[in-house]
Amino acid sequence: MLVVLTTFASREKAEEVAWSLVQEELAACVNVLPGVQSIYRWKGEVETESEVACLIKTTEAAWERLRARLVELHPYEVPEVVALPASSVHAPYLEWVTSSVK
Repeated sequence: MLVVLTTFASREKAEEVAWSLVQEELAACVNVLPGVQSIYRWKGEVETESEVACLIKTTEAAWERLRARLVELHPYEVPEVVALPASSVHAPYLEWVTSSVK
């Protein structure tokens, strides 16, 4: 199992992409977390923006398809797409994720 991190400028766009990823069976679940304050360097300047973070639960087998689709749907020029392996997962939850992603 992987947990994929990404951010969006609006809750509406985050929810739109989350629905697509789940409906297309690329993700079992997406948590949409509003109220994130991001501070980052972009084109030589330090910026700050309010964003919406998403935690996407998927499988290693679906990773490349999910990554490609997320980049395709994402409005950012360089979207954050970071996959973290979940090495310790409650077995029934892992089974649910695995059965929900094709």
